[in-house]
Amino acid sequence: MTKLVQVAVAILIKPDGEYLLASRPNGKGWAGWWEFPGGKIEAGETPEHALIRESQEELGITPTQIQPWIKRRYDYPATHDAEAKTVLLHFFFVHAWQGELQAREGQQFAWQHPQKLNVTPVLPANAPIMQALSLPPVYAISNVQEMGEPAFLQALKQQLDQGLQLLQIREPQLDSAALTQLSEQVLQLCASYDCRCLLNSSPEQAQRLGYQGVHLNSQRLLALTQKPDNLLVGASCHDAEQLQQAQALQLDFALLSPVLPTKSHPEATGLGWEKFGEMLNGLEIPVYGLGGMRLEHLSQAQSCGARGIAMQRALW
Repeated sequence: MTKLVQVAVAILIKPDGEYLLASRPNGKGWAGWWEFPGGKIEAGETPEHALIRESQEELGITPTQIQPWIKRRYDYPATHDAEAKTVLLHFFFVHAWQGELQAREGQQFAWQHPQKLNVTPVLPANAPIMQALSLPPVYAISNVQEMGEPAFLQALKQQLDQGLQLLQIREPQLDSAALTQLSEQVLQLCASYDCRCLLNSSPEQAQRLGYQGVHLNSQRLLALTQKPDNLLVGASCHDAEQLQQAQALQLDFALLSPVLPTKSHPEATGLGWEKFGEMLNGLEIPVYGLGGMRLEHLSQAQSCGARGIAMQRALW
């Protein structure tokens, strides 16, 4: 019977979004492979205590600002230098720490930009986490219908100045000519900020208008049989079946809504945080919470396992 090993894992993050990877030291299984630092949770330890102890022992630092994130189970096959095992990884964001990093086990360190990984090979269990980290924690959704185009473009410029990196244009009321005109202005503005834009439409229209990605509504998601090529692909989900479809197609991310009651659907009962977390448990694609979200909900969403939150009104 394969043994289960529980591990506390630290995602050390700088204010600019770079995160730390460490190489596996010589003498350990998978030596030379890169991973997020961490270590085994001992009997009687909480994951948080293990995280702090391992950080002190391996890295010479003491985490002072810890945020629980997700759990991931992974089955490692036997290799020439390691036995087969199943690991349950408890991931934590570490936003602040005391002390200077020290390679106390002879490992190497590498600070990585989320979208520009430059070390290899990476432990297989860490790959989905890096995919999630390549997405920003806030996903903005346009609101031209309520705001008007000039006010929206002005608000978009302000958010881009503050670091917005991911935007969905969702304006079903616009005809083709008006959508084309809006898209040209949005894409030109976002290009100078390195903000990726997705169109809530068909993959064909998103590509035709020059978007980097497409956002699928739930109907398009359920009709899809293969992930579109050369696009960042997200999808709106409202139940477990739709989430499983998004994962089966290996989409880049999904939205799950509504988490809380919303202005646009005041009659709809939100999932609530507990149900939201339950539905995310075990998923391997990044998920954003949508519905009644404000920036102060980001930490709560991430503690449920989400990559972050999506907002249509509160952000603008």
